Amino acid sequence: MLIEGNVGALVELKSETDFVAGSDQFKAEADALVALVAAKGVEAVSERATELEELKVTLKENIGLGQVERIEAAEGNVIGSYQHIQGGRGVNGVLVEIAGGTPELAHDVAVHIAFARPKYLSRDDVPEDVVAAERATLETISRNEGKPEAALPKIVEGRINGFFKDVALLDQPYAKDDKMSMTQFVGTASIVGFAQVEIG
Repeated sequence: MLIEGNVGALVELKSETDFVAGSDQFKAEADALVALVAAKGVEAVSERATELEELKVTLKENIGLGQVERIEAAEGNVIGSYQHIQGGRGVNGVLVEIAGGTPELAHDVAVHIAFARPKYLSRDDVPEDVVAAERATLETISRNEGKPEAALPKIVEGRINGFFKDVALLDQPYAKDDKMSMTQFVGTASIVGFAQVEIG
């Protein structure tokens, strides 16, 4: 993970063993990749294809790129980050862009994302087919539980709202105070976007 000014970058470099992941050469390559992504964009990782191949030979291990993320904050917005370190390396990294908020708020939101693992920013971002499939599953479950047919629409709607609380960041209860939604927690600020890369 790297933040420079209004740009944040995350790169997942995969190895088969913790031993290789902890080596100086592996860490140096990860640092070079994330610096390149911060400077030039996500596609720039292809510029280090030769170095990656050489690293595979040197370390005698299958090494590959996973997720690559970059956020460039608009002028006046802030980037927050959080990185969970385990065994000397980052295993859960988050970047978040906030409009109208402080760096502290952006950091708190990033910590929440690392913990709660939302897939989407808002319920409106959840693809229609995903919602339809979830609704069908919840209807089947409710019907199999013997719920009255007349009550099914209301029951399914309640459960769909629970689904949104799992997958949509703005619907989630805030990790440090579950009586407050993330929308309430950020108040007048707004979350523009986020990226999470988790290993394992």
